[in-house]
Order: sequence, then C-alpha cells, then structure tokens
Amino acid sequence: MLTNYTKEFRYNLKLSIPVILGMLGHTFVAFADNVMVGQLGTAELAAVSLGNSFVFIGMSIGIGFSTAITPIVAEADSSKNISDGKKAFKHGLILCTILSVILFGIILLLKPIMYYMDQPKEVVEFAIPYLNFVALSLIPLIVFQAMKQFSDGLSETKYPMYATILANIINIALNYLLIFGTFGFPKLGITGAAIGTLISRVIMVIFLWAIFKSKEKFKPYITNLNFRKIEKSIVDKIVKLGLPSALQMFFEVAIFTSAIWMSGILGKNPQAANQIALNLASMTFMVGIGLGVAAMVRVGNQKGLSDFISLRRIAFSIFFLTFLIEIVFATIFIVFRNWLPSMYLGESHLLNTIDNAEVILIASKILLIAAFFQIFDGLQVVILGALRGLQDVKIPAFITFVAYWIIGFPICFYLGLYTPLKSVGIWIGLFAGLFSAAIMLYLRFNYLSKKLILNKN
Repeated sequence: MLTNYTKEFRYNLKLSIPVILGMLGHTFVAFADNVMVGQLGTAELAAVSLGNSFVFIGMSIGIGFSTAITPIVAEADSSKNISDGKKAFKHGLILCTILSVILFGIILLLKPIMYYMDQPKEVVEFAIPYLNFVALSLIPLIVFQAMKQFSDGLSETKYPMYATILANIINIALNYLLIFGTFGFPKLGITGAAIGTLISRVIMVIFLWAIFKSKEKFKPYITNLNFRKIEKSIVDKIVKLGLPSALQMFFEVAIFTSAIWMSGILGKNPQAANQIALNLASMTFMVGIGLGVAAMVRVGNQKGLSDFISLRRIAFSIFFLTFLIEIVFATIFIVFRNWLPSMYLGESHLLNTIDNAEVILIASKILLIAAFFQIFDGLQVVILGALRGLQDVKIPAFITFVAYWIIGFPICFYLGLYTPLKSVGIWIGLFAGLFSAAIMLYLRFNYLSKKLILNKN
C-alpha cells in the first residue's frame, strides 16, 4: 500500500528539485543581503526587514497571480495543444507585466507610511532609500515569474533554476562591491544591496528569454507572438485563476509582514531577530513551494487526462514526501537554533555587541516555534499546489483568509504585544494560522478528489 505512494517520490523530486533550487536562489539573494548587511549593524538589518516587508506584499500578489499560467499550460501540454499553451504564455506575460508596474507604483505611494508605523526612527531612515530600488526590482521579478510558470507548466523546471543561480552569483558580487565600497566602487550600504538585487533580476529575465529562444521545446510557443492581439476569453480565464491565487499568497505573506511590523514595535533587536528567523524559515518553505509546483503540474496533467484515481494517488505521494522532508528541517532548526542566528551577525559583533547577543537569544527562541510551524507551512503550500492543479482557487482563498486573519493574526497581536511572550508570541500566532490552513486545505482536496472519482464512475 505504502509503495503506491513512495514509488512516485523519484519523479516528484526530479520535477521539483530544479524549482526548489530556483526558489532557494530567490531566498539566497535575501540571505546574502541579510548576512552582508548584518555586518553593518542591527539597525541596518532591521531596515532591510522593514523595506522588504512592503516588497513581499507586492511580490506575493505578483507571484500568486502568475501561478495561473502553470496549470493552463500543463493541461494544454498533456493534450498536445500548443495553441492554448501559447495563448496562456502570451496573455500571462502581458498581465504580469502590467501588474508588476502597478504594484511598483503602489509601493512608492505607500512609502511615507513608514513614518507612522511606530518603527524605530533610525531603521526607517535606512529603509527608505533601500525600498526605492528593491521595489523597482519587482518589475523584472514578476516578469521572470510569468516566464518561469510557463516553463514549469511544460515540465521544464531546470531552466529557471539556471537563471536564478546566475542571478545569485551576480547579486553576491554586486553586494560585495556596493555595500562595502570595495575595488573603488562607492560605499552605498544597504542601498547597494538593493541595487545589486535590481540588476541581478533584470539579468535573470534576459537569460531565461535567451534560453527560450535557443531550445526547440519552447520555440513553437514563443515564435511570432502578437502582443497586440488580446483575447478576452484567455484574459478572463487567467484572471479567474490568478486573482484568487494572488489573494491566497497575499493573505499568507501579509500576516508575516504584520509580524515584521509588530516586531518593529517591540524594538530594532526583536525586529532583526524576526528577520533572521523568517529568512531561515523561508529557505525551508522554498522546498514546499517546489513540491507544490510538482503537485500543480502533475495534478494538472492528470486532470487533462481525466485519470482522477492516479491524480489522487500522485497528490498524496507528494504530501507524504513533503511531510518527511519537513521533519528533517524541524530537527535541524531545533538542534542548531543557537548557532544558525550567529551566521547573520559576524564573529566580531557576536563577541563585542550587546545588541547582537540579544538578537541571537530572541532568534533562538523563535526557531523552536519555527521548527514545528514550517512542517505545516510546507504542507499547506503543497496542498494549495494540488488544488491549483485542479483549478480550484476560490474556496482555498477563503480558507487561507480564515486561517491567517481570523485565527492566526489575533493570536499574533495579543500574545506579541500584550503578553511577556513578545516575539515568541507572534510566532505562536503564525503557527496557529499555518496549522489551521494545512488542515482545512487538506479536507478541501480530499473532498474534491473523491468527488471527481465518484462523478466519473
């Protein structure tokens, strides 16, 4: 019985590992920024956290919307319908580009809100110039995401990974040159980190497009694209799938953003500790995202073939694999909870600065909660991927709203700001939201997959 699920592990990993590595690449950009900026001080690290909190909201909407492209392309690919796949790519690319520009403009308009959020003044002063450039990088990032989702839909997950690896190399090099002013470059501090992120994301788009043009698999889809011819039916289909998916990601990312802001109310050191724990948890979350893409593609393929028994078996095999992997990560978080935060601050700071000692103490406590919460974080994103493969997005959007904002946020707010738990209380609230989401989404998928089998029979 168990082998019915474990025999799928090899192909699930083959499909998801390039996505995982690619998504880890995005997170590693943030990791590199955090580690290098952490050498400047806890105020600068907190400023990166505050600036990115605005960008994460825009990013969640853009990435969530772009996921509509993958199941449409996967279904078209399984039925050998190149025309439908080409239309999905073209219209998805146009819509994501427009959305990215709108999100950039909104973030710039919201920037002055920082001064009224009860954040440390020095943190806000550092965050404003950083946000200017990192917000602009949203445009190439969301355009890249549209291209990536198209590639994932064709089960070609390795090429976006290559683009992300290249972007990481460029970003780290530019960080070294621009943050610290080495080899005659200007010393720009955290603004240099933002500029490096912007340039690396532009190169990422150019590189992936060059791959598309050089590979035979992609040529039928990208040749003779007429961007002036817009078909309302395709736009409506992408928006119908993309908007609820964007809301799903927004509801989740927004609660993490609120955690950043609440940590800022507690002070710059709790905010820096929160940023460290969040960055570490984000790395394990990328594994869940990669497996979620595998679930979306494979469920989408089986839906196109109307093989609902295999669809359910494959989906459950991915859920089980995710659970096993996340247990390993939980163990790592618990065992190394005191050492992991020290990577972000540097040895000299660790020995001589009271601020950094406090940051490490807070972060180590948070990581105990993060160890358990990331298990359910991984499960909920994989189940969401399976539901997107079924093109079921509206009810899951409602589920995520209830889990994060009706259940999770009130717990974060009360325990974080009105009890001695403080930062730990905020993360207990995050855990409650993720646990609730994972359970409710699982029940939704279990119901739908059984219904499809019954209706066919």
